Amino acid sequence: MTTDPGHPAVRMYIAGQWCQGGARDTAPVVDPATEEVIGEVPLATRADLDRALEAATQGFETWRTTPVAERTAVLHRAADLIEERAPEIGRVMTREQGKPLGESTGEARRTAETLRWHADDARRAYGRIIPSAPGTVLTVRREPIGPVAAFVPWNFPVGGPNRKISSALSAGCSLVIKASEETPATAMELVRCYADAGLPPGVLNLVFGEPAEVSEHLISSPAVRLVAFTGSVPVGKLLAARAGEVMKPSLMELGGHAPVIVCADADPVRAARGAARAKWANAGQVCTSPSRFLVHESVVAEFTAEFVKAAEAVVVGDGLEEGTTMGPLANQRRLKAMERLTADAVARGATILTGGERPARPGYFFPPTVLTDVPADAELMSEEPFGPLAPLVPFRDLDEALTTANALPYGLAAYGFTDSAATAERLSAELQAGILSINHCGGSVHEAPSGGVKDSGYGREGGPEALDAYLITKRVSHLLAP
Repeated sequence: MTTDPGHPAVRMYIAGQWCQGGARDTAPVVDPATEEVIGEVPLATRADLDRALEAATQGFETWRTTPVAERTAVLHRAADLIEERAPEIGRVMTREQGKPLGESTGEARRTAETLRWHADDARRAYGRIIPSAPGTVLTVRREPIGPVAAFVPWNFPVGGPNRKISSALSAGCSLVIKASEETPATAMELVRCYADAGLPPGVLNLVFGEPAEVSEHLISSPAVRLVAFTGSVPVGKLLAARAGEVMKPSLMELGGHAPVIVCADADPVRAARGAARAKWANAGQVCTSPSRFLVHESVVAEFTAEFVKAAEAVVVGDGLEEGTTMGPLANQRRLKAMERLTADAVARGATILTGGERPARPGYFFPPTVLTDVPADAELMSEEPFGPLAPLVPFRDLDEALTTANALPYGLAAYGFTDSAATAERLSAELQAGILSINHCGGSVHEAPSGGVKDSGYGREGGPEALDAYLITKRVSHLLAP
């Protein structure tokens, strides 16, 4: 297999050592902008996974008894390294995932801030003393749950893994994380920052491998006390079911199909510009990406004109090239999905206003695509596109829009645009989503919780709630000696 000598050689990280492991097989790492193989990733054997589990078990005993001030200091050093190395990490990320270099570098820098937040929040994982009977001390304590098995996808190659790593380590847990085989060097460079910051061996272990085999082995292990997953709804359901069979809690951050409701009293131009910026970020490959645009019929013409203008201003190209504002899709699977969803919508009567066809060039490129007249039975209206497709659908009254928005089994993110405080409160109360933004389409922030309802999962990441899944609540009733 021909690889790029300029791309980092991918290794796993087990028990404090970078290793190839006993890998009997490897998988190619492909640059989505060129379709060229730039590296290869070792796939863990069961023996590798067992070593990682043993290391995490021993690492937990070390880390859980490390004073919180010392843990915090190590994590802050790791955050400093992530920030310092952000340009280098960003370049590796763009080669593997495709997003523009500015987005990649920005993701790394935000990751450092997320780590600092969680590290400091661990100092506030307070217990409490409960008034009780004389001679009895009744307390509640928060303790780390134990070794964690984590699984993350490719769309945020640093931010995704770090949300699991930073929360688990801040809480005092150890971790075995399986990062994506499509963006392995990026995850490796993230883990290197923790290792170089002085994290004790075994506390953090990074593996790659065949997803079904790795997940089955890790979840079934008695060493693992929590399963943390970010990814698709179907895979999340399978992992949650497996965790349930062995009576383990799980944290599930799954997909969505985020509606955007643009009300009659909203500024349609401002709404279109804000929604477009969010839609084309990371080529639409974001779980919280706005993906169904429900626009009041009185403002739909103005919204549509501005939205199409914004789409046509996007510069699609190699993420390493100056001036690129949207890179390729991350893999051929997403490219085929865009072609399939677009063809289905058109076959059912939809009209393409811009985009819609893959350009004649190497790479997994697909342009920002805006569609109107999209019928309710089009696959695009019920299947998360996870790409740069934007169906625009007019509505007559808010009841109709809310019914459409809440009709799907997903409930991760939702967005609304209105100049009425009363309407904003109604959207807040009635939209079925774990994340709601009014008059903007902002993404996740480290100081506030993110997570879904319905099929979009359970548990929260970000904010003070981020540590909840990684901590157990222990009640201690102490009867004092007479």
